[in-house]
Formats: sequence, structure tokens, C-alpha cells
Amino acid sequence: MELEKLALGEKKEYPEWDIKDLTLMSPGPTQVAPNVRKVRSYNVSSPIVDKRFFDFYKETCEKMAQILDTKSTFYIMNGEGILGLEAACASMTEKGDRVLVLDNGVYGKGFADFIELYQGEAVVVSFDYHRPIDAKELKVYLEKDHDFKYATLVHSDTPSGILNPVETLCPLLKSYGIMTVVDSVTGMFGDELSIDKAQIDICCGGSQKALSAPPGLTMVAVSETARKAMHERKTPIASFYANLLTFETYYEDMHFPYTQPISDIYGLRAALEDVERDTNRFWRHKVIAKAVRQTLSEAGVKLYLEDGYASTVTAFYVPDGLTDKQIMDEMLEKHHIIISGSLGDLKGKLMRIGHMGNNANVTDVKNTLSALTQVLQAHDISVKEDMGEAFVRCIEEME
Repeated sequence: MELEKLALGEKKEYPEWDIKDLTLMSPGPTQVAPNVRKVRSYNVSSPIVDKRFFDFYKETCEKMAQILDTKSTFYIMNGEGILGLEAACASMTEKGDRVLVLDNGVYGKGFADFIELYQGEAVVVSFDYHRPIDAKELKVYLEKDHDFKYATLVHSDTPSGILNPVETLCPLLKSYGIMTVVDSVTGMFGDELSIDKAQIDICCGGSQKALSAPPGLTMVAVSETARKAMHERKTPIASFYANLLTFETYYEDMHFPYTQPISDIYGLRAALEDVERDTNRFWRHKVIAKAVRQTLSEAGVKLYLEDGYASTVTAFYVPDGLTDKQIMDEMLEKHHIIISGSLGDLKGKLMRIGHMGNNANVTDVKNTLSALTQVLQAHDISVKEDMGEAFVRCIEEME
């Protein structure tokens, strides 16, 4: 056979989507640093048989646990953050289990779908969507009914930008013998979190939010209490890919349940190391978030929340006379900046700016607010001044 026949075919030229001048200011995915992009291009070994990768994976999980102050065991799973939420519910839920779903946002209510998918009974308790869950209100409810295997709640609800006090709510639930599953996909690495102090049994995160790694990975911390509950199930976990126990002995057995996305995990590790070096991280997030809220409010743009603002995302109402699509399209086409609308019941009503991870820098936030000013003014919506300039002034006054 002629060797030429085994060569790669002629390289085809494809149209390139030119994104080099794009500024990503959505509430996830977020901007990825050059060093993270670089390591994802490194040559790879086999994540199936190379012991060095098993060591690398384990060390990466341990680094994550150290940053988030927990003795729980972290696993990195090949799938976007939603996989972690489903895996938690799949691994914890048996037919007929009563699960308390704390709902004060789109993702809080969404847990019920996973619980029912795995034949549990989801008991949804709703709270005011414009403020954090009140521990006193929850306690009143628990006094009447606390017969639940576990409870689900959201640390930081991305569609609304609300931050729930998990460090108060989870210990309260635990005092009634209720285990906890927390969605911290948007909160983790953007707002301060100690998983152990908050007494969280399963805590789920995502690579593409405040960590500022590319989308595609979910990170799940599993406590010994949760692990014991999984082992004491009467029926097998009704999933393979979303089964947390399949990872339990990966290091002892030198075997993963499926081939790991090694390049993505290289990038995740680099992003974690960036977080370790970023000693002003939480302060920077808080200051920028506060300045964004103050700037929008003073310009006459109405914020969605009344209280309990996350440091990672700000949600505001779409001004009368415009649609979320119009704003997003003009921000992208005229200013090369991506911001987002919202989801679920809030779709079409709210806009969101993601100031988390690498997005949380003064220059990009300033440019985003200046561009938003121009978009609104082009539609005869009154804005008192350039919001980008006002934002910078607000930052300077805070310092």
C-alpha cells in the first residue's frame, strides 16, 4: 500500500468566527485566562492507564477541597454544572424519599425535576424571590414538618443574582436531621464559602463560572454522611453516568468510570492555581458588585432584588420600550460585548451582567456599562450620565 494513501487529507479552510475582540460579560461562561487556555493545548497522556494522571486528578481535587475549606471528597465529572446537580439527586434519592426543595429562584425550584425523575417526592417550599431565604421562616416550617431525607437549596441563583445564607440555613436543616445538597455553581470561588462550616453534605460547582475555566466540568464535594447514605440505599442508584459512587475507589483501583477529559482538567487545575494566587479575590468581587448596583440604581435602571445580592452577577429589569434580545444584540453587534437575559419565569424580564472570576475587573465592567449607556440612549431611554464613568468614580470613592 502506498504510504501517501494513509496521510491526512488536505486541510480545509473553514470560515472563522472572529471572537478575538469579543468581551464576555455573561454570568457564565466567563473569560478564560491565557495560561488556562495554554495548558489545555499541552500534549496529553492516557487518562485511563497513566498513573501520573490519577495523581494529578487526586491532587487537583484535594486542592479544591483546601480552597473551599472542607474534609469532604471532591470529584471532577465530565459534564456541565447541571450534571453535578443531577448526580447529587440521583445518588441520594430512592423511590418515595421525601425531599425538601427550598425555592426562591429558578434553579431552586428546578431541583424538584431531578428528584421526581428518580422517583422521589419533592416537597417544594417557596420563599420571596426578591430576597434571601429567611432562616426564621424556614424554622417555623420545620417545626411543623421535618420528615425529609435531605433538602436542596441554591447558594447563588444565577438567573436572579440572589445569595442565600447557606452557612445559616444548612446547620438549621442539619439540626433537624436533614442532609443538604447545595448548588454553588455560581457562588463557588466568587462569594466566600466554607463547605464544612456551612455543614453542606453535597456541594456542586461548575468550571465556567467564577473559577473562569472553560465550560464542561462539574465539581462535587461529598461528605462522609452523604456517602454513608448512598451505601445504605435499599435500591441501586438508577444511573451510571450520574452515579457518584462510581468514583469512590478510582484512586485505589487506578480506574475511572469513564475516560476523563484530561485537557479540560489541565485547564481546571491552572484556574485553581490562579484562584490561590488571587488573595484579593473576594474583596474585589464584593467591591465591583456593589459599584455596579449603585451605578445602575443611580442611573435610573431598576434592580431586580431587594436584598441578598451575590457578588458574581447583577440582574436588572429590561427598560420599558426594549426587549432583552434587542439589548443583547446591540451590545454584541455594536460593542462586541456579551451580556445575558434571564431564564425560566424571569426570561424576557431581566438582563444580567456577570462580574465573576476574570470578568470581575474594572476595565471590562466600565466598558460594559458605557456600552449599555449608549444602547439605552439610542432608544431614547434616559440615563443620567455615562454609567461606565460613574462606575469608576464609585470605585474610587469606595477606596
